[in-house]
Amino acid sequence: MPVKDWNPALYTRFEGLRLRPALDLIQRIGPLPGGDVIDLGCGAGSVGAALAKAFPDHPLRGVDASPAMLEKARASGHYADLSHADIADWSPKAPPALIFSNAALHWLPDHATLLPRLARGLAPGGTLAVQMPRQTGAPSHRFLRDIAMHLFGDRFDFADWTPPVAPAEAYWRILAPLGQVQAWETEYIQHLSPCPDGHPVRRFTESTAMRPFLEKLTPAERADFIAAYEEALSVAYPLLDDGGALFPFRRCFFVLTL
Repeated sequence: MPVKDWNPALYTRFEGLRLRPALDLIQRIGPLPGGDVIDLGCGAGSVGAALAKAFPDHPLRGVDASPAMLEKARASGHYADLSHADIADWSPKAPPALIFSNAALHWLPDHATLLPRLARGLAPGGTLAVQMPRQTGAPSHRFLRDIAMHLFGDRFDFADWTPPVAPAEAYWRILAPLGQVQAWETEYIQHLSPCPDGHPVRRFTESTAMRPFLEKLTPAERADFIAAYEEALSVAYPLLDDGGALFPFRRCFFVLTL
């Protein structure tokens, strides 16, 4: 059966680790003009409380394409409004003070067009703040491509594949003509707790990076894929004495202020 929607329970299993980069990004945002704060790709609303606390005088509005995630975000009570929309086509009804996107825009192509378009929708003096994982070259993500091509070459071809997220310097160059830009990368050394039903790194990636692969596989094929992936992970990320694993994870950040 195909994977049709995001699973909030799986995604929020590592909520603390996923939230940390968002909190670091919030700290780099300066004073805002009047207007809404947009949580673009808000998911289950895990950043809602932090955004509401950081910008209490600005209505917080979430946008996401997943009904299941929006239902979870609505239950948090932090949003003035939640919109079901494809963030690739989204545009604000009124110029917002802040467009904030945490771990969402890497799913979209053509950042050189997308990011200036989002920036042009901001209120004067507004801010675009973005965090995206830049992990596709790491074993955790490279193994997904390699194993998929090896086991199911009829459905997976990465011969012309390019990383979805560029180095931080590239985003500085894209956005610098529009305003003041901060751009940086951080590699977080994450300690993943033991998981009784699989390698901790597999449990971390299964709700995000693994989804496009699992969607193309039958249940039996998924079992073969997961078994091969776990075997490779056990070498690249050996288990610690406590049964957990250390998982370095690189993320790309940038903040544009008009």
